[in-house]
Amino acid sequence: MSILVDRNTRLLVQGITGKEGSYHASRCAEYGSNLVAGVTPGKGNQVFRETIPIFDSVQQAIDQTKATASLIFVPPAFASDAVIEAVDAGIKIIACITEGIPVQDSIKVMHYIKDKDVTLIGPNCPGIISPGEHFKMGIMPGHIHKPGRTGVVSRSGTLTYEAVKQLSDLDIGQSTCVGIGGDPVSGATFTEILREFQDDDDTDNVVMIGEIGGTKEQEAAEYIKTNFSKPIAALIVGQSAPEGKRMGHAGAIITGSHGKVSEKIKSLESAGVAIIPTPGSIGTTMESLLSHP
Repeated sequence: MSILVDRNTRLLVQGITGKEGSYHASRCAEYGSNLVAGVTPGKGNQVFRETIPIFDSVQQAIDQTKATASLIFVPPAFASDAVIEAVDAGIKIIACITEGIPVQDSIKVMHYIKDKDVTLIGPNCPGIISPGEHFKMGIMPGHIHKPGRTGVVSRSGTLTYEAVKQLSDLDIGQSTCVGIGGDPVSGATFTEILREFQDDDDTDNVVMIGEIGGTKEQEAAEYIKTNFSKPIAALIVGQSAPEGKRMGHAGAIITGSHGKVSEKIKSLESAGVAIIPTPGSIGTTMESLLSHP
């Protein structure tokens, strides 16, 4: 009942001894995630939560614990190196929560991983959660999620939580929720995550949440038009954003007609996507779509 991760995923946290890293690593473990290691250079041979070993490097952590996924809480100046370290050590799924990574650093990372067998979620994202697998690697509140068969993919962390709460309140459970992040240069795209949902037998339908800036939503629309067979509803936020002004996310800036809400909605409608009119109607729109597919 999931994509990318499941209950067998062996999680390590890079930056586990920092304030954010330690707090969210604990929440992931409490949710049920198989947290096997932490990594903080210079803090090797210590333990976290009495039983989880801390290592100086990702390679040491993998050698000792067979970790397969990494959750990154490393400060912005060092986060790109942390991603590359995880990739070089053989980690296949990475969620980088760090906000404020310089764009040039992100470009370096994306160029480095483009031909490698790794999925990078983020940076500046809430991460991934699969309620039915009792696994989360991220900062989302676990208690609002409910196991089910609806996939969620979003550029906005806060709106991911809003969508999930509305869905759960209507007894619409989730298979996997993925926050891909709002930076202008980032890892996994809508299209890549939708491809995973299309191939997942335990995901029947999808909620997609986009925003102004870039062309990721239009690229997703092209994929949906020819390759996606499951019911999908989409919310695009930023209708009132003034042109040329960044709104919250670094990637949420209109620099041309393609970045506007109207253009994104037009593309998605042409692909047969049900448009969610307002953030407050995510759940009810999905409920209606499921009742009348």
